[in-house]
Amino acid sequence: MPNRKRILVPEARAGLDQLKKEVTRSSTADRAKFEVAEELGIPLREKGNGDLSTKDAGRIGGRIGGGMIKEMIRRAQMELQHKNTEE
Repeated sequence: MPNRKRILVPEARAGLDQLKKEVTRSSTADRAKFEVAEELGIPLREKGNGDLSTKDAGRIGGRIGGGMIKEMIRRAQMELQHKNTEE
């Protein structure tokens, strides 16, 4: 199974990190998962999360990734509306 953490376009890393920061309203992209876990009441440590259930890991990742997807769709729709009004 491929490693899903690797992005297809490495040059997009900064933009993705910025989007993650905005969507989660975190101080940094690296802190986002810890802040989301805290909001959900899920104990998450810097290291040694082997006892974290897949359900809880999915809840954390889903909140972050889902928010990022929603925001990208919203931005794309706004861009399309803007282009349509220019024509």
